[in-house]
Amino acid sequence: MKKKNVLVTGSSRGIGRECALAFAREGYHVFVNCRHSLEELKETEALIRSLGQSCTAVPGNVADPDCVRDIFSVIQKTCGGLDVLVNNAGTAWFGLLSDMTDDDWREVLDTNLSSAFYCCRAALPHMISRKSGKIINISSMWGTSGASCEAAYSASKAGLHGLTRALAKELAPSNIQVNAVACGAIDTAMNARLDPDERKALADDVPAGRFGTPVEVAQLVLLAANAPSYMTGQVIGLDGGFL
Repeated sequence: MKKKNVLVTGSSRGIGRECALAFAREGYHVFVNCRHSLEELKETEALIRSLGQSCTAVPGNVADPDCVRDIFSVIQKTCGGLDVLVNNAGTAWFGLLSDMTDDDWREVLDTNLSSAFYCCRAALPHMISRKSGKIINISSMWGTSGASCEAAYSASKAGLHGLTRALAKELAPSNIQVNAVACGAIDTAMNARLDPDERKALADDVPAGRFGTPVEVAQLVLLAANAPSYMTGQVIGLDGGFL
């Protein structure tokens, strides 16, 4: 059986790393990516290889369309194209909208939303030619409900929901499924800014009474990658019952 190929953006740590490992355990060749945390990306690559699986590191800023073209040039030369794309790269900005600079806004929107557009656009020619493929966008419950002091982040994730649903309709005739996972409070570095009291308050607001884990997100992403082809255009909540 031909080995399948997956790209997980932002896979140096947290949710991205666990997704990369989950696909590796399923026998995929995994392309791992990050922009800044290059040493941690090497650790992810080493962990995959320790599982006896193959891996290619494609570092770079997926919010830059030229960088995405370079990444997909490597992918094309390595295997022809992807079976699965996981758009996980993301960033957050916390504070009042009135305090946000133009550059802050662009950074959040480009990293969280434009990067998914660039990667989808680059992945699609191969998927369409084969009439097969899965695209899974890692989103947030705040894209559904909005969060105070996270206006740009919420807007970027709401945009990702719209991209997911629209692209799913566009690609359904080509047998390509596009879905999103809307994460709740997940125990990642993005939430490390919270002090113990804030963490407890947030966990108390979750009916499940705790933070989710990156492993749980990866499990759902893998399920989405293996879901029946009739499941497309869905924004799947993983928030412990919060919404």
